[in-house]
Amino acid sequence: MSSTIEKALEKLRGGQTETQDPVDPVSISFEQAKNDSHSSLEFHGKKEDEKPEQKTASRRLNLDLERLAKSGFLTPESGRTQLAEEMRHIKRPLLINAANGSASSARNSNLIMVTSSRPSEGKSYTSLNLAMSIAKERDKTVLLVDADVAKPGVTRMLNFEAEKGLVDYLIDDSLGLSDVMVKTNVPSFRFIPAGRRHIHSTELLASESMMALAQDLSKRYPDRIVLFDSPPLLATSEASVLAGLVGQILMVVEAERTTKQELEEALAQIGQNDDQYIGLVLNKARGSFGTDYYGYYGSYGD
Repeated sequence: MSSTIEKALEKLRGGQTETQDPVDPVSISFEQAKNDSHSSLEFHGKKEDEKPEQKTASRRLNLDLERLAKSGFLTPESGRTQLAEEMRHIKRPLLINAANGSASSARNSNLIMVTSSRPSEGKSYTSLNLAMSIAKERDKTVLLVDADVAKPGVTRMLNFEAEKGLVDYLIDDSLGLSDVMVKTNVPSFRFIPAGRRHIHSTELLASESMMALAQDLSKRYPDRIVLFDSPPLLATSEASVLAGLVGQILMVVEAERTTKQELEEALAQIGQNDDQYIGLVLNKARGSFGTDYYGYYGSYGD
């Protein structure tokens, strides 16, 4: 455990990293996501009498795949690019853990939180690309939840105007899963926007309704991977609450900017849970780890 994270931290101090994030600043950028308005998760554990998506995904989002590709994101048509290979390396242990239950034998190994220490490290960029990469799997589907209720970067990147989202689902007993889940023109990719702003967002994510939702999402479809794009751990309290609901956590670390102290403090917010797998992704790096092994360090913990 300690040796892996110490190696990662040494990389941070040494600045031996390579850059990722080829986002077109004209159409989408992290600064835009950073300044975007707040949205919130909308899943509830209240109307689960609606069985597996009988009424689910009544709304549809036609993703502008050409725009996404030009902005540096993966799409179903993306070839064998460096970014595609990086995402393959990142997703493989996550998928293995989800399938085998090795990451969280107790619960929720197919629920994965993507987070960072502080804003603008690239977690939303990583979340969306990871979701697109998983959507390419032949036997998996992916649900991406924009859980950054203060600054919903994924919702912004997808250029989606959402009337309802996760927060609305958690506060409104009349809403069901079908009211907040959105189908896309990528058949194996679905999305839940953050929803409205709410002053008690932390309490909502810590509520029994959110806990029931997490359990339902984990068990409803064995072939589905659920990604939560979480707020930064050191910026809000919502992320540490959400961390208690998932089986796997992916920590995005910005090369040459995130300090060792910041990373250690962020990991301390999560705590140590033997049932959780915590992976580290070095983002915006300049060096190379090898010809086809680009940005993924490995795991923190057992």
